[in-house]
Amino acid sequence: MTSYFLVREAQGPTWDHARPRRSQRGWDEHAAFMDALTDEGVVVLGGPVGPGDGTDAVLVVDLPDEAAVLARLAGDPWLRDGTLAIRDVEPWTVLLSRAAH
Repeated sequence: MTSYFLVREAQGPTWDHARPRRSQRGWDEHAAFMDALTDEGVVVLGGPVGPGDGTDAVLVVDLPDEAAVLARLAGDPWLRDGTLAIRDVEPWTVLLSRAAH
């Protein structure tokens, strides 16, 4: 049994609705931050949800508690400047998993 946290991020107050996700101001900095968390094993999976470019994003995060999740994500340039906002953080216990071959 493995436990993670699911983080749902919504478009924040400074999201530019005229631009796609990868054309938002600060994309390169946000992407570098998220890539670093993935390289560290903090982010297991992540990406936009919904049709097309998605309106929200979901992250599967491997940290011990919600406080640690919020502390690590606080450094995201998009959260700091309001491009994204955390909608919710929930614990997730994985009971089913398909092992890689």
